[in-house]
This record gives sequence, C-alpha cells and structure tokens, in this order.
Amino acid sequence: MLEVEQLHAYYGKSHVLQGVTLQIGAGEIVGLLGRNGVGRSTLAKAIMGDVDVTGSIRFFDKSVQGLKPHQIARLGIAYVPESRDVFATLTVRQNLELGLKSGKNAGRWTVAGMLDMFPNLAQRAEIQAGVLSGGEQQMLTMCRSLLGDPSLIMIDEPTEGLAPKVVEQIGELLRDIADKGVSILLIEQKLSIALKVCSRLYVMGHGRIVFEGTPASLQERKDISKEWLEV
Repeated sequence: MLEVEQLHAYYGKSHVLQGVTLQIGAGEIVGLLGRNGVGRSTLAKAIMGDVDVTGSIRFFDKSVQGLKPHQIARLGIAYVPESRDVFATLTVRQNLELGLKSGKNAGRWTVAGMLDMFPNLAQRAEIQAGVLSGGEQQMLTMCRSLLGDPSLIMIDEPTEGLAPKVVEQIGELLRDIADKGVSILLIEQKLSIALKVCSRLYVMGHGRIVFEGTPASLQERKDISKEWLEV
C-alpha cells in the first residue's frame, strides 16, 4: 500500500531523514519507534506533504511526492499529529462532523458509531472541544480523522501523557481500525503498546531505520532496545 524508499529531508543544514525506507501493507499496524528527535514525526509529515523531501513515496503504486497535504488526504491518507489539533470553540459533535467524508458514498465510520465507541465523548458531545482532557482530545482527533474514511492513518504518540485506562481504550481503537481494513503507522515511544498491537516494527535512530522486524524479534534484540530505545 505505502512504499517509502530512500527518503531524505533537511531542516536548514540539519539532515533529519537519511535514506529512510519502509513499507506498510493493507490492514497492517506498523510501529515506528525511537527516541525523541530521531525523525519519526518528520517522516509522517513528509509522507503527508508537509516537508520537502528527496526519494520516493508511493501510495497504491501512485507517487504522492510533491502533492499538497489536502491532495494526499483525498487519496486516502490521514495524519493525527501529537499536538491533538481540535477546533477548540466548536463542540465535540461539530468537530466530528467536520471530518465526515464528502460525497454520496458513506465511509466505514459514522459520528454515531464513534460516540457509541467512546462514551466519554458522547457525554460531552455538545460542549466545546477545548475543555476536554488531553486524552479526550486525542480520541476526538483520531475519530475525526477516521470519519474521512482513510485507507492509511498515521498516528503520532497517541498515548503520550495519558492514564493507563485511556491508553487501553486507544489500543482497542487501533485494533478496531485495523479490523476494518485501515492500515496504521503508529509512532510511539512506549514499547509496551507497540508490542501488543503491531504486526511489524521499525526502529529509527539518527534519521535512519536501524531495525525492522516483528515484535517477537525485537524483544530478542536486547542490543537494539538498549542502544536506540532505552532512556
């Protein structure tokens, strides 16, 4: 579905992505692990068209490099940034409605379905999104992105700073997303959730992919964890 090959990106003179190559298949949950500052978020922004790059980005065998973010979104890629960008003065329901796929063909997700899945959001459906907790805003942003019916969703640090119960809910949502045939690129620091929900993992270090494999194979590579993941 998604094929990234030899991707390079710079911020000024800083060489952030240094020849990144990865693939994501249909319905896969793929984890992208690494410490802060290694280029994980830059990679997601590059795929979404927010960062200029050299190399190749293909989605369903179509080159998306050089397209604008809204054009890439219309092709079926969604991006949930770590910043949890909600429309603070709009209600929870209005935020969700803004994400609905336009056109006659309904997507796999509905506003009612999202509210059923997350009772916390349902209870606050008519209040402004800006007063939600961090975890609720993260859920809202993910749900709004899914209402556009993407084929691939990239989610950046969805569990950062959240309570264990909320982390568990997000893990359940990730599995439900994949069960409906949507692929996920999960950018995470928490190894625990990545090991539970991902079928494959990539580890980044200094702008490069330093490991690719299954959760089981990563657990066997204590050297990788020690050098590139442990703080």
